[in-house]
Amino acid sequence: MADCVFCGIVAGSIPAFKVFDGPAGVAFLDTRPVFKGHVLVVPRTHVVTLPDLDPAVLPEYFGLVRNIAAAVPAALGSQGTFVAVNNIVSQSVPHLHTHVVPRTKGDGLRGFFWPRHKYASDEEATEYAEKIAKQLG
Repeated sequence: MADCVFCGIVAGSIPAFKVFDGPAGVAFLDTRPVFKGHVLVVPRTHVVTLPDLDPAVLPEYFGLVRNIAAAVPAALGSQGTFVAVNNIVSQSVPHLHTHVVPRTKGDGLRGFFWPRHKYASDEEATEYAEKIAKQLG
């Protein structure tokens, strides 16, 4: 897509600090990292959300995400990573991208970025689970 920043990075017309460029996708440093070494992984094809990604590409794409998630702690000495995908909401660029953020205990990032909510009862939790399961078939 001509006006997509990430498509420009994939094509090489927009500079980025790339850590990987291959058939599965491109991985590069986030320009606004949560922590230094925060990597974005994007597929080569322009899709907006994870559900838009061709299922045939999923194993190769998430294989790349897995490799980046293993490389980040090994390269930076972090204890692990936080891996996340936003679909529409909180998605700053409308091109699928997976965040791989280095994490270390005591790094100041408290759990997830959002507040936690409890179900009012087991019945309410069952209702939510059934609604989602029904959509899966």
